Amino acid sequence: MFLKGLKDKFKLKSGRKFLKNALDNPLSVESRKQGITSVGILVDLDRFDNSEVFYQFVEDFRLRPNAIKIMGYKSYYDKNSPYATPVFSDKDLGWNGEVENSYALEFLGKEYDMLVNYFNEENFMLHLMSVRTRARIKVGFAEVDDRLNDLILETPIEDFKTFKRELKKYLKVFSEIEV
Repeated sequence: MFLKGLKDKFKLKSGRKFLKNALDNPLSVESRKQGITSVGILVDLDRFDNSEVFYQFVEDFRLRPNAIKIMGYKSYYDKNSPYATPVFSDKDLGWNGEVENSYALEFLGKEYDMLVNYFNEENFMLHLMSVRTRARIKVGFAEVDDRLNDLILETPIEDFKTFKRELKKYLKVFSEIEV
């Protein structure tokens, strides 16, 4: 038991070192044309449990039905319990900031036009997933580290309607979606 705790402590330390380096030197993303065709969403399911609302982006941004990929975070989850959204947790942390979760690895394997960081509290695993995700535009809340996001919206996390409206407004200004 003592060795497992020590191992977890060293994993966390190596992960924090990776995160610091990744925030200082962000991933390069292949330059693609403007326009949103794929959206990745990282959501803190402990704070916002209605992840199904993100599928409204399909209609609002005129996307294909399979253009949305959602990955949820729970501080603790039971692997035997079914979840509507694939989830990862703190126990999925590996060495050097690697994530040891098949759903998370599948999520990280894709490149997105936009990543929505739908969490408003400092959380190591969510930050780690965000910096590891390749996305042209990253959108999130003002309460988290501003190095994570390109577009920062100041709306309450509970008010998805306002978040969606503001996001749509700014994407129109940036000519990422059609009017």
